[in-house]
Amino acid sequence: MIEVSPSASVPAGAPAGDPVISTLFRSEQGGHEQVVLCQDRPSGLKAVIALHSTALGPALGGTRFHAYPGSADPEQAAVLDALNLARGMSYKNALAGLDHGGGKAVIIGDPEQIKTEALLRAYGRFVASLGGRYVTACDVGTYVQDMDVVARECRWTTGRSPESGGAGDSSVLTAFGVFQGMRACAQQLWGAPTLRGRLVGVAGVGKVGKHLVGHLLEDGARVVVTDVREESVRTVLAAHPGAPVSAAADTDALIRTEGLDLYAPCALGGALNEETVPVLTAAAVCGAANNQLAHPGVEKDLAERGILYAPDYVVNAGGVIQVADELHGFDFARAKAKAEKIHATTMAIFERAEADGVPPVAAADRLAEQRMGR
Repeated sequence: MIEVSPSASVPAGAPAGDPVISTLFRSEQGGHEQVVLCQDRPSGLKAVIALHSTALGPALGGTRFHAYPGSADPEQAAVLDALNLARGMSYKNALAGLDHGGGKAVIIGDPEQIKTEALLRAYGRFVASLGGRYVTACDVGTYVQDMDVVARECRWTTGRSPESGGAGDSSVLTAFGVFQGMRACAQQLWGAPTLRGRLVGVAGVGKVGKHLVGHLLEDGARVVVTDVREESVRTVLAAHPGAPVSAAADTDALIRTEGLDLYAPCALGGALNEETVPVLTAAAVCGAANNQLAHPGVEKDLAERGILYAPDYVVNAGGVIQVADELHGFDFARAKAKAEKIHATTMAIFERAEADGVPPVAAADRLAEQRMGR
């Protein structure tokens, strides 16, 4: 186990010099307490665990399993991703009212090609070696059954199956929480906390997105979906025969849909950038994906276009609320009641943003930093 700084490249505005040291110690996106690289050659494990803050308690965040296709250096891309995701978890957990700091892990590689019991157990041993400073859970590329394997080596594992003493699939309350954020957007823009009659575009209908579509249809919304996996789209359409749900060819077509009221990015990060924001037709953005803003400044671009943005780390906190409850003996009703408060938290952020004359992201950051004592 080798501890290193977490960056693959220097974020915009970071001082010149060694990219690793500059990012961790000198950039606004740094400030992490601890970053650990993990390797187990017999199983093929390569992973990074980033702990951004433990000021409010043990760092809590999921384990992403991803290959970073198209990246010139997948290992560096993974480290940078873990850095950004861990920082987001600190803010997410603070605003969710949890007694947890922020952390995130990335296992590098294609889970469909290299995921094995031996690899997951090796990863579990690395998490266990942190002695409870980091509590892990599911994320992109990892599932409940994977956490059951990790838990065989590490007791600081959540997102396990009910049969193994866990809460099960955290995407259920993640979707519920995002829907609460959408209700807040509707209340802010149209005066009532409902999406009835509105057209909502959902990009990514995997673990979270498919549940979100169900909430929207139950609320009376019309939905258009897309996903890089055609099978996921077919599954959603088949699950709601006769319902007002249709498919777009791809995300580019989705965000340009005429009459779109709300856009929900529910896949990987960076969905809001210089290419997408200028052509986005929706009046609001509220989705489950982490790190939706490609870089600092995009929130201002959204504000200049009059597009309301619900910060991703606020509205997608339902999953972490669920797994945090698992540590205390899981009670679904109790966790759902906490996730329902995402509506009130999002409204408070919109109100703070208006009062301070700043985008909602800045208002959310200020509220989170107050709780973390930063």
